Amino acid sequence: MPLGLWSKKKDKSKETFKLVESEAAAPAPAPAPAPAASASRLQFHTQLAHGSPTGRVEAFGSARELYAKIGEAFRIDPAEIMFCTLNTHKADMDKLLGAQIGLEDFIFAHIKGQRKEVEILKTDDVLGLTITDNGTGCAFIKRIKEGSLMDQTKMICVGDHIETINGKNVSDRRHYEVAKMLKDLEKGQMFKLELIEPMKAFEKLEPRSKGGTLPEAKISRGRETLRLRTKGPATVEEMPTEVEEKAIKKVDELLETYMGIRDIELAATMVEAGRDKKNPDEFAVALDETLGDFAFPDEFVFDVWGAIGDAKQGRLE
Repeated sequence: MPLGLWSKKKDKSKETFKLVESEAAAPAPAPAPAPAASASRLQFHTQLAHGSPTGRVEAFGSARELYAKIGEAFRIDPAEIMFCTLNTHKADMDKLLGAQIGLEDFIFAHIKGQRKEVEILKTDDVLGLTITDNGTGCAFIKRIKEGSLMDQTKMICVGDHIETINGKNVSDRRHYEVAKMLKDLEKGQMFKLELIEPMKAFEKLEPRSKGGTLPEAKISRGRETLRLRTKGPATVEEMPTEVEEKAIKKVDELLETYMGIRDIELAATMVEAGRDKKNPDEFAVALDETLGDFAFPDEFVFDVWGAIGDAKQGRLE
């Protein structure tokens, strides 16, 4: 299908696991190639970012299933989880869990904390916010542009979940929908946001175990990762090549430029869709088949195709 002809297209394991205070390292198993179907048996260690015992999660293939497993481990509603970071309990937007988890990564779940309201006069067409989401209906602020209108509003912070815009609940909307609603707010008018910030750590809570290093018995496979997918089962794959990483980074930047969002998982899916395509029309068809709900504009698709080509030719830094 040529560019411009876009169409709109619109598994939970019952296994359980328990919290563990500490674990002794078991003898390292003899090296042996793991079977391809082992993704469902991989185990990852997790904690609540504000402080908790250590839990184990396994048998998940998507972010939604992972959040359900974390909720089960800590006896919390999965909807309370705002986002997860890898190998740090801090709300570090550079360490957000995306489409891929290293097989030795430690998962920290950030849950909803204090609610707050703020009223703002929109004096500029551009608010200066970059929005992302956790893939399960929780859009939050990933970046605030320095010197922007939102940067001057000190109550608004990176990591805040946008719950309502002018009283309209958007907690179940994707990041691109929330970004568009913010962009469409009328200049010169007041608007109100209801936000939820990640829960902060308190001394009375149980301290974290040190760092995010897993026991020696944890599966180790060099540069392999668990690739989460919105559709279909998770798979164990090699980490993206240097060329793919550069392409993904550039596509993520293009998502921010065109749509006001950041989404490494979405960027990786787009790069993967263009991996074996010979021209932009083939690429457009592949995007329509996998990401038709987004209805990307033609100029964006051309720029993404160009970024993939630049990465392959070594023209990206």
